[in-house]
Amino acid sequence: MPAPKNEFKAALARGEVQIGAWCGMANAYAAEIMATAGFNWLVLDNEHAPNDLRSTLAQMQAMQGSATHPVVRIPVGETWMVKQMLDAGAQTILVPMIESGTEAAEMARAMRYPPHGVRGVGANMARASKFGAIADYLHTANDEVCLLVQVESRAAMAALDDILAVEGVDGVFIGPADLSADMGHLGNTTAPEVSAEIRDAIARINAAGKFSGILGTDDTMPGQYLEWGATFVAVGVDVTLLARAARAKAAQWRP
Repeated sequence: MPAPKNEFKAALARGEVQIGAWCGMANAYAAEIMATAGFNWLVLDNEHAPNDLRSTLAQMQAMQGSATHPVVRIPVGETWMVKQMLDAGAQTILVPMIESGTEAAEMARAMRYPPHGVRGVGANMARASKFGAIADYLHTANDEVCLLVQVESRAAMAALDDILAVEGVDGVFIGPADLSADMGHLGNTTAPEVSAEIRDAIARINAAGKFSGILGTDDTMPGQYLEWGATFVAVGVDVTLLARAARAKAAQWRP
């Protein structure tokens, strides 16, 4: 029996745009609710949300059986973090703040078993292999993992060609908030200079044969990013959606 099919990676490889959202509630119940909404993918965020290995595991378990694919964002590009999340059952890892081909290559090696990488061989203990029930897991897992690296600074944009040249990087995710801040436009992701940089990056990512991703949290930018050719786009954040809906409801009824 081979490793489970990574349907998110397969759909992108077929050229099918994937629409997703962010999960920052750090709660399995909330993730389960989000997984009923119909998104293709959801980011379980360990960078800016109060998640850890156990809370992320619980959210993946809550999403199991849904048609929504969990993408786990680790807080920083560390090999041991990648190993733990893969063993816990994540197949797609999003790594923030990648700024060089060297950093991207390190993460690509972390995703894969030897001889193509340095992932620790402990599959029989891992949820990823159904605790050893997937007999051929070690020999098939490399094909089903998906590495997404984030470029979100001027340094990252300068190194984009080097990052794109790394074998094992499946997709590149543009972080508009951090990029705009680094470019001197803190809080303004639609500044003309930032938009031009994003549009150029999407074109370069696609031309390199990689998946291009981005987050747009208002009602206009996701459509713009899709027009520019982005192939996996997040269109909202659970925390923001809840906060806006709750505040609107309170304002509607408060004396």
